[in-house]
Amino acid sequence: MAHLNNSFGARFGLEYAPTSFLLRFGRREMFVCRDFRKRYYRVNPVIDCSTGVEAGHLEVLLMKKWLVILSRAR
Repeated sequence: MAHLNNSFGARFGLEYAPTSFLLRFGRREMFVCRDFRKRYYRVNPVIDCSTGVEAGHLEVLLMKKWLVILSRAR
């Protein structure tokens, strides 16, 4: 069962991102928001994967617009 939680605080450093939400699937979390960061490298127009800001995080950028962060729940 997925739990929808919008009070995630400063954990991902994106607390001021508009239209964001956090889904929790057991011991895993999926955070989805609009990407507002300046990228200093060429981004794949469809999907781009990179390591996250914290250890154990995976960032997936979809359509140069949506940022999906996959991590372990705390």
